[in-house]
Amino acid sequence: MTFRIGETQLQANQPNTTVNPKVDRTFSTFLDEALQTKPAKESIKISHHAQKRLNERGLHLEKADMKALETAFEELGQKGSKDSLIFYKDMALIASIHNRTIITAQNRNEIKMITNIDSAMQL
Repeated sequence: MTFRIGETQLQANQPNTTVNPKVDRTFSTFLDEALQTKPAKESIKISHHAQKRLNERGLHLEKADMKALETAFEELGQKGSKDSLIFYKDMALIASIHNRTIITAQNRNEIKMITNIDSAMQL
């Protein structure tokens, strides 16, 4: 099928009729509000691997334990720690402080070598 040059139809340009909604605040007030509101403190996560290790070794973390660990995460975060070894009760926990995640767990007496941490804390 061929078209001749005169056979195409063009649509007329229609003016943009979209109306932008009025904003009741400026960018600077929005930015000030965003900086003043503190993000909700995220609770500690336990990775699938860490949960598996806790179960295998018969280790349990109760609510009170998690509260103590949250305090440790806060202190380590304030000091600039990224990946930490936390000794808690009879456990040795490797944690990503920035991600607020317990990566793995061991019994304290199983530790032979720990690498790639920048801090350690005993609770």
